Amino acid sequence: MRARSRRPCESLPADSPPGIKDTTISTITLFGASGSIGTAISAELVKRGHTVISVSRKGTSTVDGVTAVSGDGSNTRYVAEVAAGSDVITSAIGPRFDGTDELDSLSTIATALVEGARRADIKRLVIVGGAGSLIEADGTRHVDTDHFAPEYRPLALAHARALGDVYEKADDLDWTYVSPPEFIFPGPAVGTFRTGGNHLERNDKGEHRISIDDYAIGFVDAIEDSTGIRQQITFAY
Repeated sequence: MRARSRRPCESLPADSPPGIKDTTISTITLFGASGSIGTAISAELVKRGHTVISVSRKGTSTVDGVTAVSGDGSNTRYVAEVAAGSDVITSAIGPRFDGTDELDSLSTIATALVEGARRADIKRLVIVGGAGSLIEADGTRHVDTDHFAPEYRPLALAHARALGDVYEKADDLDWTYVSPPEFIFPGPAVGTFRTGGNHLERNDKGEHRISIDDYAIGFVDAIEDSTGIRQQITFAY
């Protein structure tokens, strides 16, 4: 990982193109916009002057300046219709932690987002992913380590399947899978954090963590700078 402060976002993987702000990006459709991470991303997009179509189950948003609509991110036809005319499709959809959502829905949603983007002729797709597929220093997936919380393992594996079975096979799209770090927590942005590829690189204190607001900054940086194309990336202090 390399340290950075604010934007533009550095692209860490060696084969990534350099980050150059894409000034043609204007309208962004965000699925899963009502959760804590989706709300933070919506707010950051609006702050930077983007037009945001905010899609959620209830069709409401606490962020001023978005167009809030109710919709189903697992329906290919709906994804294509609601995102038509957008420059980028983004998603912060995740199953509820109360067990009412099927974990396999993540792959269904991933397929709908990919196919919907193709139907709408939208090349850029940026996804809030899971941390379990990040690689530890010894080469082990984070989800496969002994210290990974067992109660979160089924969800982490479902995220990993969506990445491997769907997104990584979408070679015709400019997707980026943005994994949160090991710990992501509510908190204000400090504006300084490290940006990396698919490895979980801890800091000098052995930590891999970031606030939701700083994660949102990095996420929008990735949209604007077109970094991490067809790659998994992450952010951490």
